[in-house]
Amino acid sequence: MAGVGRSSYEKMYDGYLKYRLIRQKTSEGWPLSMTAVSTLNYTSQNDPNQSISGVNEYQFPTSRMSFVNELIIGRKFTPSLSIQAAAYMIHYNIVQRLIDKNDIYAVSIAGRYKLTKRFALTGEYAYRLTSAYALGTYYNPLGFGFEVETGGHVFQIQLTNAFAIDEAQVIPFTATSWTKLGFRIGFNLSRVFTL
Repeated sequence: MAGVGRSSYEKMYDGYLKYRLIRQKTSEGWPLSMTAVSTLNYTSQNDPNQSISGVNEYQFPTSRMSFVNELIIGRKFTPSLSIQAAAYMIHYNIVQRLIDKNDIYAVSIAGRYKLTKRFALTGEYAYRLTSAYALGTYYNPLGFGFEVETGGHVFQIQLTNAFAIDEAQVIPFTATSWTKLGFRIGFNLSRVFTL
């Protein structure tokens, strides 16, 4: 699978390739599915600190890029319940501060429970394996959602402590905590096109 997207936060464009390595078999065979995903992110925003620092951190196109490589292992336990775990390696070509790391490692767990044929509850939690990132305080992202399928469209409503939607922004830079009531409501609309 290949895809492209754009998120309004930091005017981030992304392109990704997704390849299923192993497919779960319902009878005899492999009990899990395994998928590899590789994403290239490109921010089109202007450097917000250029007027203060006098330096444009995005003077080179490669400075605008970040990458996410992900290995997803999942299992559909019943027609209603699916659970997956993922391992991430996120790379930023340029970082904000000298103590920031270019590479961030994380793991996550996510689940989906279908209440009916068209309605489902979802949840996801990601844990950063890389030690404290940047000078500020960042938190592990946690979110819960509700989704509605209508033919080819999927409408999702989430309650999460993350501000962004892209893994390259969510995993290293979630700046609010559920324990401090730092959660947000998000809305997504997905459409899958097949050839």
